Amino acid sequence: MSRKCEVCGKKPMFGHNVSHANNKTQKIQRPNVQKLRIQDDSGSVKKVYVCTRCLRTGKIKKAI
Repeated sequence: MSRKCEVCGKKPMFGHNVSHANNKTQKIQRPNVQKLRIQDDSGSVKKVYVCTRCLRTGKIKKAI
């Protein structure tokens, strides 16, 4: 599954978990992407991965 939003380009962020003893382990924060049927500007319907932030703010139009 693609872990990138096709509207805003949001993708996984990488960093470290740092313990009290200063041990560092890899940390990945993935965006919440959903596979949706959307209607683009030309009126055609296609399936894309969209993050929930773009879905909530109304940047896309869902197909019926």
